[in-house]
Amino acid sequence: MSRKALVVAKSKTRTLVAQASDRELVDGVLRSSEEHFNAFYERYFQRVYSFVYLRLRNHADSEEVVQEVFTAAFRSVGSWKGTASFSSWLYGIAKNTANNHIRRSKAQDLRIERAQSEQIHSHVSFGHSTPEDFLNLHRCEDTLRERLQSISTWHAEAFVLRHFEDLSIDEIAAKVLRSNDAVRSSLYRTKKLLVEAMGSGLQTAG
Repeated sequence: MSRKALVVAKSKTRTLVAQASDRELVDGVLRSSEEHFNAFYERYFQRVYSFVYLRLRNHADSEEVVQEVFTAAFRSVGSWKGTASFSSWLYGIAKNTANNHIRRSKAQDLRIERAQSEQIHSHVSFGHSTPEDFLNLHRCEDTLRERLQSISTWHAEAFVLRHFEDLSIDEIAAKVLRSNDAVRSSLYRTKKLLVEAMGSGLQTAG
């Protein structure tokens, strides 16, 4: 077969696969067909992404979760029996994966807050502080300021509003013109960055 004929044949195959039913796509994926795999991904990527984004309201997090969804779907695609629509089956995986991501984020957020508090309190006891303690604390503060300057203005503003002015997520979202989920995600990422900076500052001070 000539090169041109091979290209035409592959194009026809892609067209036929793209028009295949969900059942046919699943059967192809189970046979490890690359064409069916790609068609499956192209057919459902945008739908799954939109579904996940409505829950997370964060593009980076949504992209990460969508990749997890497709990984889980391809691993368990043989479990779809066709009693429910394929999209319902896939959205069920997407919902569970997104909810797991939210739970992990909240748990990580709590761990970071605790670590931040423990690091500060273990580093300096103001009732028994020495000049060296104060010097080390100032070094940590300098490191924190540098890290805050390295992030976007609204992320730093959200952090200050939350941890220094004690505003609620709703109040912060209204001030920075972002969604509640975007604010939560920003606070999580900023706190993680600052905790890492504190750890670096303490090591330098030590």
